Amino acid sequence: MCYPARMESLFEDKTAKPLADRLRPKVLADVVGQDHLLGAEAPLSRMIRAGRLTSFILWGPPGCGKTTIARILADETNLYFEQLSAVFSGVADLRKVFSDARKRREMGRGTLLFVDEIHRFNRSQQDAFLPYVEDGTIVLVGATTENPSFELNGALLSRCKVFVLNRLDDDALDRLARRAEQELGKPLPLDAVGKDYLKNLADGDGRYLLNLIESVFQYAPSDAILDKNALEKLLQKRLPNYDKDREGHYNLISALHKSLRGSDADAALYWLARMVVAGEDMKYLLRRLTRFAAEDVGLADPHALTLAIAAWESYDRLGSPEGDLSVAELAVYLATAPKSVGVYRAWSAAQQTARETATEMPPKHILNAPTRLMQDIGYGEGYQYDPDTETGFSGQDYFPDGMSRRTFYRPADRGFEREVKKRLDYWNGLRAKKQG
Repeated sequence: MCYPARMESLFEDKTAKPLADRLRPKVLADVVGQDHLLGAEAPLSRMIRAGRLTSFILWGPPGCGKTTIARILADETNLYFEQLSAVFSGVADLRKVFSDARKRREMGRGTLLFVDEIHRFNRSQQDAFLPYVEDGTIVLVGATTENPSFELNGALLSRCKVFVLNRLDDDALDRLARRAEQELGKPLPLDAVGKDYLKNLADGDGRYLLNLIESVFQYAPSDAILDKNALEKLLQKRLPNYDKDREGHYNLISALHKSLRGSDADAALYWLARMVVAGEDMKYLLRRLTRFAAEDVGLADPHALTLAIAAWESYDRLGSPEGDLSVAELAVYLATAPKSVGVYRAWSAAQQTARETATEMPPKHILNAPTRLMQDIGYGEGYQYDPDTETGFSGQDYFPDGMSRRTFYRPADRGFEREVKKRLDYWNGLRAKKQG
């Protein structure tokens, strides 16, 4: 492919702008990877055709076009574009923005207020937007990388639609790379594997991809075609996009938990590795795996809980990276173990019944009678000592007198619980005979 040299304007600033800024789309059609919002019949396109924007939140990963989309929407609807960052702005900044927007409105022009990282405003700051959104002083477009359900208050969410932006896929990243080549007038000096590796490094972030491409053009030796190894040396690897108190953390632990529950050892190892590589606290992972052993494996394999504690002890003694292997071993064991939530459900049901019958006394026959008075009123009367019975099982009722017998624990017919079920069925049969 031939790449024509780019013509410079006589009046152009000789201080080159970053490539990502030069390639920022000017119209919606140039935004890549978000056709579900920007296509001909998609929500944001319909708003533009109607000539009226309503306030909304753009939720998506870094570098997917949130700021660009807001700018284009303001241009398309003739709204004044005002931008704030919640990281650097406070109440005084908001007051000035609202005051200026009100003056503009009196002169017949609306304001699109774009708030980047809107989730970083506290609850009271978020409340400050409400009257100005309601009376139309501003069209609020908030941008966030975090789940709005957790980070934005309900009052603000009730007044704003939420549009989810996608992480850029391979096709979208390829289109950005081709635009960069056209802008710079030459092809990327990478072989096919190197190009794929560059996209992997970008991890769906278009802005970061363009920054990487700019670095390649700046620092690659002239006339060289770089492979993956050469590119690794040229560029520093990007740290995983992971914040231990944000949604990415909870998404990955959810993926790990459900992979274990689905008995997929390979997927479980992958999600475990993702969290470890991202810097997750191994003690947190061990707590979650131990909980899984008790809650999801349960008595289907009683050894799972023992192994979870052993893995924890092993990690405490060895540390990382040597102790990591014991955690990986535990994950594989839990994934391949039979599963049962019989005890988990039984415990939940027992607690609920305990709350409902909290005033019921135990039956007198199972109460100790250390005093004469207690003996006289029937404590311990009629109690049968099970080991002295012919079958080692008395079949007595141990529930309160005013309460019918309940069945909380229903073991699954798999793993070790199959044996537990046989025992319970045997005792239930004897009980029925003795009480019948």
